[in-house]
Amino acid sequence: MEPRGYRMVISTRQDFVTASAHAESQLHAWLEGKRYDVTALDEGRNEIAPHVTLDQDSSSGRHGAYTRWRMRETPSPQIGTWQSTLVVRADPQDDQNRTWIQVDIENRPSLPGRFPTPANTPGIARLLLDAIDARDGLAEVKAGPTFIEPEDVSEVIEELCDTERRLPIVIASIPYGVNADGWAESTVERAFKYLPGLATLYVLSPEAQLGFNEALGFHPVFGGGIRTYLPGVDPAWKPDAQRHPVMSRRTIDAHVGRAAKTLAALPQRLALRHPLPEALESLPILRTRPRLQAHGSDLERLTSDNATLQVMLDEAGETEAAQAKKISDLNADLDVADLSADQLRGENEELYDQFRTAQRQVRFLQNRLAEAGHHAIAYAAADAPDITYPETFADLLDRFGELPYLRFTGKAKTTRELDSQSVDNWLSVAWDGLLALNHFAEASAKNAAGGDFLSWCKGEESRDHPFPAAKVAMRESDTVAHNDKLRTERMLPVPKEVDPAGTVFMQAHLKIGLGNTVAPRLHFYDDGPQTGLVYVGYLGPHLRNTRT
Repeated sequence: MEPRGYRMVISTRQDFVTASAHAESQLHAWLEGKRYDVTALDEGRNEIAPHVTLDQDSSSGRHGAYTRWRMRETPSPQIGTWQSTLVVRADPQDDQNRTWIQVDIENRPSLPGRFPTPANTPGIARLLLDAIDARDGLAEVKAGPTFIEPEDVSEVIEELCDTERRLPIVIASIPYGVNADGWAESTVERAFKYLPGLATLYVLSPEAQLGFNEALGFHPVFGGGIRTYLPGVDPAWKPDAQRHPVMSRRTIDAHVGRAAKTLAALPQRLALRHPLPEALESLPILRTRPRLQAHGSDLERLTSDNATLQVMLDEAGETEAAQAKKISDLNADLDVADLSADQLRGENEELYDQFRTAQRQVRFLQNRLAEAGHHAIAYAAADAPDITYPETFADLLDRFGELPYLRFTGKAKTTRELDSQSVDNWLSVAWDGLLALNHFAEASAKNAAGGDFLSWCKGEESRDHPFPAAKVAMRESDTVAHNDKLRTERMLPVPKEVDPAGTVFMQAHLKIGLGNTVAPRLHFYDDGPQTGLVYVGYLGPHLRNTRT
């Protein structure tokens, strides 16, 4: 499921009393900016504006101390309820003497069938980061980016490799020949708009770029690109570089607002999925109590208390429903992950069989060449094809012109959104698949393909641009094909000369990725014998099936 809430989890070396005082001060400033009444806040429920309540509870004892504020804003049934929670927590068992701070923002729809409104970075998060010495492991967490100068490189490398860090580190580079301060102000700050509290933010100065990229080996960033370094960076391991997505300058320049949302999507999803520190996880459930009524008759006080308790009961039911929905979503994600794991296991077995067959063929040919006196040729190193892969899925769409026998007819927006979700090697797999499809389409246009794309991938003809046959499916299951709703999703656009209806049932597809709820697919339609082209009608998250 795509992230819709906001969560910031940071720590500080300040003691609990000092951190709580700062947090309360910034909370008041934030609420005053909303024109809410904060003149007489106390434990329990506070009515600070029409349809706005602020609940506060706290505790201190041998199990540590905490203070928690929860605000609920319900402006209208159409908007639903915005719930904002701020927690300051100290745990005496923490050997690093940290004070934890957590900020949660989420929208809870009031009307059935409505999706929660996505939450952006709240003002309280920025205020806290400016006021508190916030940290994530070795790194300082600030509301805005910090420049990396040459003398800072070794320290930043330590932060990247720190096993204690929870947050991504996002580093922007400066294009060659561009004023660094001007670029940081005009472009980087806008691209980092939604990242405060979700990541540690840096700008790599031109003077530090060479040393940084040399030290980081396989994980460079340069040319105005922005790279998101997830926790667990291993600079010495080349395959690890695929985990840390890069956004190109071209993508940023094309639409910096869209780039900002794309950059924030992965850190936001990680923040919501990452387990909370034990100190925060162990907090008791907030059980708000009504404030005592000082005026009015006994009946009036009882009536007021009863109304407040009924509201709290409704809120508890709403919270229970929200938690049930989260559990349901996680179970659905787990179900899809299990299916993906089974598919991946089968693909690995098929790929291993193909590898062993190819290995035997290579050894046979090497022996024949050696017997013929061509020993040097038989055991010479093979030159790998020189392929320049796209930097993003948006870049992939721009490069369709390099594939003359393919036409993209799908929704570009759906494909571009993969940039905010991309993991592992999705981008390279997609480009390899397109290269292989283009090679096949050329043969298909000449009636020389000798079969469908799956047969092509299994044959010798595909050796120039190979693609694993295990990742090719030429048809959907009967359940999908005979289900009207699922079949309709796969009725994808083609030109009228291909089909007068403007759509065809594109069941043939490539498995671009597995292992999570996105599991992207590329659906295509071979019309080589007629128009001489293969049409790519969809490249995006796995379309619905009976398991999703």
